[in-house]
Amino acid sequence: MNEASRRLANFRVHVVPAVLALANPPWQRDVWLDPSTFENLDHIFHTLFDDFCDADEPERYLGTSLRTEEEVALMRELGAALNTAADEAPNDTDTEYLQATSWPEVVAVAGRLAQVMVSNDLGELVALHESKAAGQPTDQACSKEAQ
Repeated sequence: MNEASRRLANFRVHVVPAVLALANPPWQRDVWLDPSTFENLDHIFHTLFDDFCDADEPERYLGTSLRTEEEVALMRELGAALNTAADEAPNDTDTEYLQATSWPEVVAVAGRLAQVMVSNDLGELVALHESKAAGQPTDQACSKEAQ
C-alpha cells in the first residue's frame, strides 16, 4: 500500500463512522444522549469539520478522506445541513440538535453520503482482491481510484 492509499484509509476510518452515525437516529439517541459514552455530536463535528475533513470546504480533502467528486458534493451538502441545525441549537447541546426541525435533513444527507462512501469502499476492496488474484501489486488497484 502506497503512502497516499495509507493516508486515505487512515482518514476514512474516522470519517465513514461519523457519517454513518449521522445517518442513524437510534444510534444518536442511544449513544449521544448517554453521558457515559465517549461519542457525542461534538466528536462528530470535530471529525467532519476539523480533524479529518472540512465539511464547509471538502474539495481539498478529495484523495485524503473523500474518494470522489460525488462524495465531495455530498459532504458539502452535509456540512450545510449541520450548520443549519447548529443555528437551531443555541446552547449547542446534542438534545437541541436532535430536536431541530432541520435535523431530518442532516440524517437524509448523511444517509446518501454513507451509501456512496460505503459503496466506494467496497468497490476498492473488490479492486484490491481482483488485483491480488491477478498477481498485480496492490498499490496499482489503489491508484486506479485516485486517477
